[in-house]
Amino acid sequence: MSSSKWSAYEDLCYTRMLDKIEKGMHLHMYSAISKMHSKLSESFGQMDDSMRSLEQQVTEMRFGSVSKSNPRISSPARLRPMPRTDFFTGEIATELLKALLYIVGKSSVCKSSAKHFITTIKRYVSIVQEIKDSGEELPEVLQCELDRFHKEIKKAQMLCYEIINTGKWNVYKNLRYSWKLDEIDKGINRFNLGSMQLHMYASICKMSSKTRERFDQIEGSMKRIQQQITDNSISGSWVEKAIQSQGQEQSMWEEEGLGQRVVIGLEAGKKKVKQMLMTLREDLRIVGIHGIGGSGKTTLAKEIFRDEQIKEHFNNKMLFLTVSQSPNINYLKARILGFLMGSDSSSMHNRIPAWFPQYGGLNCMPVPALIVLDDVWNFKDLELLMLIEGYSGCKILVVSRSRFPVVVQTSYEVECLKEHEAMTLFCLSAFQQPSIPPGANENLVKQVVNECKGLPLALKVMGGSLRGQPEMFWCSARNRLQRGLPIDESHENNLLEKMKISFDHLDKKMKECFLDMGSFLEDRPIPLDILINMWMEVHDLHQEDAYVILYELANKNLLTLVKDRRAGEICSSCYDGFVTMHDVLRDLALYLNNQGEVNEREQLVMPRREAALPRDWERHSDQPFKARIVSIHTGGISEMDWPKMELPKSEVLILNFKAKEYFFPPFMADMRKLCVLILINQDTSNAVLQNFSVFSSLINLKSLWLEKVNVPDLSKTTIPFTKLQKISLILCKVNSSLDPSVVDLPRTFPCISDLTFDHCDDMMELPSSICMMQSLKSLRVTNCHGLRRLPPNMDQLTKLETLRIYACPNLRTLPPGICELRCLKYLDISGCVKLVELPERIGNLISLELIDMRECSQIRCLPKSVIDMQSLKRIICDEEISPVWRDVKRARPELHLQVVEVLHSGLPA
Repeated sequence: MSSSKWSAYEDLCYTRMLDKIEKGMHLHMYSAISKMHSKLSESFGQMDDSMRSLEQQVTEMRFGSVSKSNPRISSPARLRPMPRTDFFTGEIATELLKALLYIVGKSSVCKSSAKHFITTIKRYVSIVQEIKDSGEELPEVLQCELDRFHKEIKKAQMLCYEIINTGKWNVYKNLRYSWKLDEIDKGINRFNLGSMQLHMYASICKMSSKTRERFDQIEGSMKRIQQQITDNSISGSWVEKAIQSQGQEQSMWEEEGLGQRVVIGLEAGKKKVKQMLMTLREDLRIVGIHGIGGSGKTTLAKEIFRDEQIKEHFNNKMLFLTVSQSPNINYLKARILGFLMGSDSSSMHNRIPAWFPQYGGLNCMPVPALIVLDDVWNFKDLELLMLIEGYSGCKILVVSRSRFPVVVQTSYEVECLKEHEAMTLFCLSAFQQPSIPPGANENLVKQVVNECKGLPLALKVMGGSLRGQPEMFWCSARNRLQRGLPIDESHENNLLEKMKISFDHLDKKMKECFLDMGSFLEDRPIPLDILINMWMEVHDLHQEDAYVILYELANKNLLTLVKDRRAGEICSSCYDGFVTMHDVLRDLALYLNNQGEVNEREQLVMPRREAALPRDWERHSDQPFKARIVSIHTGGISEMDWPKMELPKSEVLILNFKAKEYFFPPFMADMRKLCVLILINQDTSNAVLQNFSVFSSLINLKSLWLEKVNVPDLSKTTIPFTKLQKISLILCKVNSSLDPSVVDLPRTFPCISDLTFDHCDDMMELPSSICMMQSLKSLRVTNCHGLRRLPPNMDQLTKLETLRIYACPNLRTLPPGICELRCLKYLDISGCVKLVELPERIGNLISLELIDMRECSQIRCLPKSVIDMQSLKRIICDEEISPVWRDVKRARPELHLQVVEVLHSGLPA
């Protein structure tokens, strides 16, 4: 508190001020407790009435009207109203304040004491009056304390009268009265700080006990009602609604059927988590359950908590805490600490002792114990609750939508339900039976279930929304689900809004990146290459920052990041892999993107293939669209089918189609800000592209992805693409479109730094004009089974850093020019099974750090020059070729030789 700029006197003043604030806290707390007790009593009374009424209705359904001879259904006695105790009169307070104000104006000696006492009276009297008004019958001991408070006030009133009657010239007497007034003031504060605290805690204990007792009584009543319903097979929505109205919230993938809890699809996960918890390994003290929202994490945790083997293993020493989004950390710490120290873990009045300086380090309980922390949202909250240091045998199970790899040593990811499990859960919710009933449209039911993709929360909500609805409503629901739209208010509130909680916890940049995921096709992996490039351009991110966001979204289970299984931890770039997203999360992205007027949206997305553009777009095409990302999914579409659209702010255009011929939309010619163009053909054969002339207007294009098309004749392009840096040709027919005689690649693409050919089977030879693109830094030629040779002039690629020639089985030799690539850092020739040798002068690659040569079994020896590659740090190969590198490793001990297994498919592991 103090600093060199503050005087000791100021420090003392602040200390006294804080003391005064603390003194007033305890009586305020008791006032709040009194009010809460009063309200709880009133609420319990109302619940008793409701329960008696509900039991009476159920009983009447069983037996008809209840006759006088029938015994009345017993109900717990309501907490009786608390009589008011008149322990303080307002008249005394009023008169005392008047006297004190008179003293302030008259007596200079007693003025300061009177002012201070006025503050005390105003603060405490109002609080005591609140306790009185709460109607609570006070314990006898506390009543005596408040009576003492009343006597002190009365004593102060009499003293004030004596001060008023004393002449102001009698300084000695006034000074004595001033001291007495101060003593009374201190006595009142001591009353608040001393025994009042103990009585307050006693009252909390009593109220907690009564509350638990009443909830047990209510739970018993609910079980009786449920048993009566089960015994007589009573069915009907009014009973379900009545039970739900009493607060019986069932887990989203637990169903009540035939009077018992039915849990679906948890067996495998339960077995794995039990193994994690029951192992004696000290490095597995903190384990986790994670998964996307609505996958059943809490349900699984509760099943484990109920498991008899777990109870026996931990000797019933278990604590289940719900952390939530806005947790009371101090309260949770107190609960955990009390549990570890052996106190009653269910007590609501645990508090951290003032003498306990640290949470941990006390070997109070060297016995097995389990703490379940459910619904954890933030790493900071979790870190503050890690209090088990020094408690041997204690384990923590963290249940969250995020992984928290820094703290959680191992974690089980909850899997979505299998097809038959999903159908069972859906039918229980929609039809109240475990299978499709006779007469229902089986095909339609399966289509709706398929849209839920095995997510328990989605199955539960969908089933409840469609229960009892006509077939036309089911058809409409299926169509809306396929377009990523909510089927009704229940679906929107109970599913999408609950899933949105995960989205709300993201920072601004991560939210933007998550929303972009809705722009891609359903059930199709998204190449990292596409995603990272899009984020870099649209959100002004560096490649490393974009990958960090991707990793964070994966950690929060909002997407799944799948790396190239060959690369393992050694990826040549962050592009080696792809991303998948659960359909419900994609629907959430679409739902959030579709808020507001169509012309104002940041993303303009067609969620599935249609014959033409949405009518909503055409109706608003007279005004410019402000979307930065546009995603269109159509079949074959002709020039006349494209509407006129203005997209002046669009930076990304994703064109998905299924046709053998595709006409580029004419409005592309006016998309001056377009940076990223992604064109993907879903047809079985390659498509011919028409209207390629619109490319002449795309002066700001930086990234181009073409998939399953015939590469167009680039000679018709009249202007160079001076900003285009990345081209990816996937499953394309290259033909002769890149031959030097057809197109001048260095002039057309003067700034290309990244060029990829993947599965371009018709490419027999890499065009020699590529070697004249001296800005090129990365060249990837993968899965091109027809490739037989590389151009001899590759030494002209003076800036090349990455060269991947992967899975080109007909390539027999590497040109000598490769040895002159002084900037090359990564060389991948894996899967080139007919390659028989490395170039003799490969030692000239002075910057090379990594060679990947798995499945190059024809290479029997290495050039002597390999020993000269001083920058080489790692070699990846399989067991068959590893002997040729062992001699090099003996000469270079620091070299890391990684030998990998080969899968039965012939591909490296």
